[in-house]
Amino acid sequence: MSQTTGAARPPEPDYATITAEELRAYRDAENHFRASAAARALLGEPTADATIAWQDVALPGRDLRVRVYRPAEEADGGPATRTGRLPLVVHVHGGGFVGTAAQCDWTNSHLAARLPALVVSVEHRLLAHDSTLADAADDGWDVLQHVLRHAGQWGADPTRVAVFGESCGALISALTAIRARGSGLELAAQVLVNPVAEVASGMLDHPSITEYAYQPSPALPLLRLFSRLAVPPGGDADAVSPLRADDLSALAPALVVVPTRDALADHGRRYAERLRAAGTPVRLTEYAGARHAFLTLPGVEPQAEAAQAEVLAFLSAALVG
Repeated sequence: MSQTTGAARPPEPDYATITAEELRAYRDAENHFRASAAARALLGEPTADATIAWQDVALPGRDLRVRVYRPAEEADGGPATRTGRLPLVVHVHGGGFVGTAAQCDWTNSHLAARLPALVVSVEHRLLAHDSTLADAADDGWDVLQHVLRHAGQWGADPTRVAVFGESCGALISALTAIRARGSGLELAAQVLVNPVAEVASGMLDHPSITEYAYQPSPALPLLRLFSRLAVPPGGDADAVSPLRADDLSALAPALVVVPTRDALADHGRRYAERLRAAGTPVRLTEYAGARHAFLTLPGVEPQAEAAQAEVLAFLSAALVG
C-alpha cells in the first residue's frame, strides 16, 4: 500500500465564490492530505489484518480506480480462502466534490478482515463544473455490475452483496440499491451513513439544516456548492434524489446512521421514514452529539468505534449469518 508521508492540509476555501480552477486545486491538495500518513491521526490506522491495494477497472467508456480491501489471511491460504468466495461490499466514500477512498481505510479494512469480505471502494468522478452527480452515481452502479460480472476473478460471492456509503457516497449507494431492484439484482443490505438524501429544491428545507448551518462547521455554504455542482441547469434533480423516488418498496434492508449534530441529520431521518413506510426493512440509529462524517474521524470522534461496530454487526448478519 503506497501512502504519502508529508502532506499539509490546505485551508478551507470560500465555497460561495470558489472558481472551477480553485476547486480543482483545493480538491487535489485536500485529497493528497487525506491519503497521507499525516491524516491518520484523524482518519485512523487501518488494521494489519487486511490488505489494501488500488486497482483499475475498465468500465463502459472509461477506466476507474477502486480501492480493494481483502482479509490478509486470504493471501496466506487461511480460512477465507478455504471456505470459497467472499461476500462483497461495494463502498462509496463521502465528499461529493472532494474525497478519496483512502480516507475510509480504517473502517473498510476492518470490515474486510472481520466479516471477512471483499470490500471494493469506488473512486468515483467528483462533482465539478464538468462532472455531475449522475456521473458519480453511474460509477457506483457500474463498478458493482463489473465486479459481479467477473465475480470469479475477484473471488466474490454474487449471492452475498451489500452496498455501503457515507454522505454523498450514501446517496450514491441508495441510488444503487434502487437500480439493483429494477435490474433484478437482490442485494443483502444497504448501509447509509449520514446520507445526503436529496439534491432537489427541498434539499435545504429541513430543520437540521437551519440548526447546524454554521456550527459545528460551516455546512450551508458547502451544501449550496454541492447542490450547484450536482445537477446542471435544466437537469433532473429528482432522478438523483433517493428521497424523491416514486417507489422505495422491496429494497435491500437498510441501516441508516445519523449523527445528530449534522446539518444533514434530517435527510437520514426522512429517508428512513420513507423506507419504512414503503415496507423496506430499516434500522435508524442516531448518535447523539456526533458530527457529520464522524465514522471517518475516529481520531477526534469518540463514537466512531461504536458506529463501526454497528455497521460490522449489521453486515455480518446480512452477509455471513
